[in-house]
Amino acid sequence: MNVPLLDLKAQYQSIRREIDAAVAEVFESQHFILGPHVKECEAALARYCGGVHAVGVSSGTDALLLALMAEGIGPGDEVITSPYTFFATAGSVARLGAKPVFVDIEPVTFNLDPALLEAAVTPRTRVLMPVHLYGQMADMDPILEVARRQNLAVIEDACQAIGAAYKGRQAGAIGTYGAFSFFPSKNLGGAGDGGFLSTTDQARAEKLAILRVHGMEPKYYHRFIGGNFRLDALQAAVITVKLRHLDDWTRRRQANALRYDRLFAAAGLTGGKRLQIPRTVTDRHVFNQYVIRAERRDELRAFLQERKVGTEVYYPVPLHLQECFAYLGHKPGAFPESEKAARETLALPIYPELSDEQAAHVVDSVAAFFEA
Repeated sequence: MNVPLLDLKAQYQSIRREIDAAVAEVFESQHFILGPHVKECEAALARYCGGVHAVGVSSGTDALLLALMAEGIGPGDEVITSPYTFFATAGSVARLGAKPVFVDIEPVTFNLDPALLEAAVTPRTRVLMPVHLYGQMADMDPILEVARRQNLAVIEDACQAIGAAYKGRQAGAIGTYGAFSFFPSKNLGGAGDGGFLSTTDQARAEKLAILRVHGMEPKYYHRFIGGNFRLDALQAAVITVKLRHLDDWTRRRQANALRYDRLFAAAGLTGGKRLQIPRTVTDRHVFNQYVIRAERRDELRAFLQERKVGTEVYYPVPLHLQECFAYLGHKPGAFPESEKAARETLALPIYPELSDEQAAHVVDSVAAFFEA
């Protein structure tokens, strides 16, 4: 049996008529840059995320970059974030000449450990950038309390967490900004690159909208130095359709996670050191990934590949040990929980269309590895 890590073809077939009609409408209009399709998409996203302002942009990476630009981050500034995340989180900071300052993660959710946060704040700190990794939000209350005491902006890296919730509040509606990605593999994925920024501050939303078009307002008059960070109308049309299905897809992902939990327990694989399954500690985990910890992770992954089970490692090298960040001076052992996660984590298929038979094959294959 073949179980891919992700099956986007199955998703497309289920909503093909809606997607094709939306794309055809954009072509009929010949309005590809901003315009009504982007406005409609932004309005729908704003409602979905809890009444925020939503500004469509060209990618999740550019969402992070644009939020930092809106706060005027540059050389001499520091931004505190996690070393265990996709590269764009810290890369966007470095691109502006600022310094990424890392704080280790806690081992259950793989999110930034708030207990370590305040010790990392210096007079040069301007922003806290927690990451809601794998679809579960970081522990935001203590993070917001540090931000309040230190007068810092908070940028939620919510690129993997649209629809996630923490104490009744949606991802992207808690911090100063929320950054989201429409990369095709995300829970709400486009037909290419795209993303959006959320904020509860209207003035900030207006500034983001200006910055995404080279800081231009009105046309050919530039108040700021921005960039070309627009969301394509074609992507907006696709996202508007898919957003209508997102809650259903999320429920199916959550059901798949519960099924995995039951199957792993029935196989006698939980409660020991050999394998650890995800734990949900917030209101709503949206399972962008279902990530286990496993002894001999790389051997397990190779074994699963032989059994035609797709997997991925998010992420094999923590950011403080990436070659491009060597100038920060971190050595192995600097952030032990992040380094341990990089050695042990493995993402299993969790997409909404995953069948009972496929899930059973995944768990049977993991069990076979540990029984060998």
